[in-house]
Amino acid sequence: MIQDIFPHHLINHFESGMEPLPDSFIIGWQRGQMLMKVDRENKTFTFPRYQDLKGTPEAVYLFTVDEDRFFLCQSPEVPEGFEYTNLRDVRRWNLEPRHQVFAAFTALQLAEWYEKTAFCGRCGHPMLHHETERARICPDCGNIVYPRINPAVIVGVVNGDHLLLTRYRNGGVMNALVAGFTEIGETLEETVSREVMEEAGVHVKNIRYYKSQPWGIASDILAGFYCEVDGDPTIHMDDNELKYAEWVKREDIILQPADYSLTNEMMQRFRDGFDPFEDLR
Repeated sequence: MIQDIFPHHLINHFESGMEPLPDSFIIGWQRGQMLMKVDRENKTFTFPRYQDLKGTPEAVYLFTVDEDRFFLCQSPEVPEGFEYTNLRDVRRWNLEPRHQVFAAFTALQLAEWYEKTAFCGRCGHPMLHHETERARICPDCGNIVYPRINPAVIVGVVNGDHLLLTRYRNGGVMNALVAGFTEIGETLEETVSREVMEEAGVHVKNIRYYKSQPWGIASDILAGFYCEVDGDPTIHMDDNELKYAEWVKREDIILQPADYSLTNEMMQRFRDGFDPFEDLR
């Protein structure tokens, strides 16, 4: 999965007063796109260094990968050879190196959070960076805002040697699993049952937790579950959300082109013979 970057290591704790060095990586952010140099022929990319930028733009410390520090700059001037790129294209082109892709997806979550918290949601005053923790603070009313993480589930619904595969109505043609966000007052297991019923119209039982994944592209923490169909397996697809929902035999499962996602790993494990109701006991 995208976060499996060993032997590289993400160090994500907040450091107060961190300043960029000339060779620090810069996440240049502008209207939902990120500044990078892409080599599509070799399927690689890199971020600019602080020394590549003109002048000394304000840079906010994000995190460190190994010894490399990453900083956020809002709309810096584009250095020669670089361009603003949508991260969905990075995923679609299956670019490397993997640890830099993970850094990009994690930086995306923070970049969007900083952008959306420019003003206080309580009084409308411009927000400041907190001095001792990763937070935004309003100097007028004292409101403190922390990065938001949205809990969501990915669900592998099993019917014998078949897995319920879906494709979203708005999006690409890749196979996926039932998925959705947890609502207020709801457990993760209740989210599993509700989302499967809403998207596919079937009841489930034997809900088993599998694994989790941070997913910065939607500020999620994804919790993966397997479960069994309970009773009638007839699918009643939600046409507003999905364009495809079918029971697919193990050997017929077609995986996503890149191994970034928890969804893809869960499909692959089931295709290769994994039994969640035995192996997850």
